[in-house]
Amino acid sequence: MGVAMDGMMVHVRQEGWKELKLGAVFDIEVRLGRDERTREPVPMAHAVHNSYVAHLGGSEVFGEMLFGEARRRGWEQAQDTQVVADGAVWIWNQADLHFGRSHQLVDWYHAKQHLANAAKLFKGDGTPAYTLWFNRCETALFQGHAERIAKELEDAADQLPKVAEDLHREAGYFREHQQRMNYLEMREEEYVIGSGMVEGGAKQYQARLCGPGMRWSRPHVEKLIPIRTAILSGRFLDVWQKVYNSPPA
Repeated sequence: MGVAMDGMMVHVRQEGWKELKLGAVFDIEVRLGRDERTREPVPMAHAVHNSYVAHLGGSEVFGEMLFGEARRRGWEQAQDTQVVADGAVWIWNQADLHFGRSHQLVDWYHAKQHLANAAKLFKGDGTPAYTLWFNRCETALFQGHAERIAKELEDAADQLPKVAEDLHREAGYFREHQQRMNYLEMREEEYVIGSGMVEGGAKQYQARLCGPGMRWSRPHVEKLIPIRTAILSGRFLDVWQKVYNSPPA
């Protein structure tokens, strides 16, 4: 099994844009897919049977909610588990707190975005040198050599003072998360390496909560979020039945 975490912004009246923290719990199923690097059919892990939690507030409450959903799904009986997400600090704090024994992995596509940004800073956007450096480092990153990339960017920062601060920031990203960037090993051990399951969920929340001109009062959006969550998790009838049959408060 696995969990993934992400965040999106919702406009709350009198408060402005606030982060809605999202989590997905999923089973891992291995089936044939096409390797994006070799284009060959290979066994690949896929996230299936996704269910969601969402919280418009602090990460501590969200972490408890996500762990509760994982336990409901049978997390403690799963033989192998993983956490996949981007590089946000609050995410990995909650991962350590609630899912400390799970394999941790930074989403492959977020890591590639940081690599592309580093290549623009280092070699110039759209240049042949950009393409050569990015392709070489993409292979190295997939093979688990994030520390090597961080060192190269730190050395480049010493030679390029105009972009030194940005290069150090990107180097820090790879150095900080190097233990969460063993993509080849995780692929071979049949774990997912992307967080599309929670990002796809975020788009479904956005479609309902972030349409043109939408502004929510906090009480109203907090009532709608659990309904949206139940629908996306395929549990609306179950949740509605419990609410409908509940005794008066």
